[in-house]
Amino acid sequence: MSMSVKLTLSLGAIAVILLLSSIISILEYRRMSDYVSNLIATNINCVNIAQKLSNECDRYNLQLLTIVGETDPNLIPKIDANAFVTEYESLKHTLDSSEAAAMADSVLYSYSAYMLTSFEFEKVIVNDFIDNRDWYFKRLQPKYQRLKSDIEKLNEVIYLQLKDNSETFQDGFYRSIIPGVVSVGAGLLLVILLLIFILIYYVRPLNRMLSGLDDYLRSGRSYSYEFDGDDEFVKLNGSLKDIVDENIELKKRVGRLREERERLIETSAAAREL
Repeated sequence: MSMSVKLTLSLGAIAVILLLSSIISILEYRRMSDYVSNLIATNINCVNIAQKLSNECDRYNLQLLTIVGETDPNLIPKIDANAFVTEYESLKHTLDSSEAAAMADSVLYSYSAYMLTSFEFEKVIVNDFIDNRDWYFKRLQPKYQRLKSDIEKLNEVIYLQLKDNSETFQDGFYRSIIPGVVSVGAGLLLVILLLIFILIYYVRPLNRMLSGLDDYLRSGRSYSYEFDGDDEFVKLNGSLKDIVDENIELKKRVGRLREERERLIETSAAAREL
């Protein structure tokens, strides 16, 4: 193979390795990024839903507290219990662990117990303030505290999932850049091997050819450097050796012609003297 083919194949192999590894890294990173991003978005949506429903319970519970001591059942606030249950059912289906789903069930049970207890207020509100207060703090408030506790536990589970998914994303990122790191290392190794190849098979022969020419020019010694191969350097070296040999032969012929010329001149001069 010629020099250009050898260098083209070597550099082309390096380019192909770097290109393939870059494509693999990009595809792996995009796949991992899309997967984990969806998980994180789901976790954040779950947190928002849980916080929204917790705020609704807080608002409803506070409204009940404000009418403790009143005697008009019409003052009792309304809450859409079905909407709450529907939200938590959708929340449960988006959770990606059995632990979180179990906590969602606990929240629903606590909510059901709290709502059933709150419905008693229609009968209790017609009583005096002491009965209303006792019912609120001794009957309703424990159910509310249990509901809040279950919602907080569910939030903790969701936050832990969010943390795990974030760590998964980080691990996936490092895993996705491994092909790039490997390709860079392989590329550097190939570059070093290519450099060694060029030094051994091109730079060193060129230096030896220049050294042989220098010896010929300074001392007239014959050019004798030879090496195996079939590329341009071998052809150049052969042509250079032929040129040097022809030049040496030419100098020898010129020298012999000068010697003959001098002998002829001396013979002519001797003949004139006679």
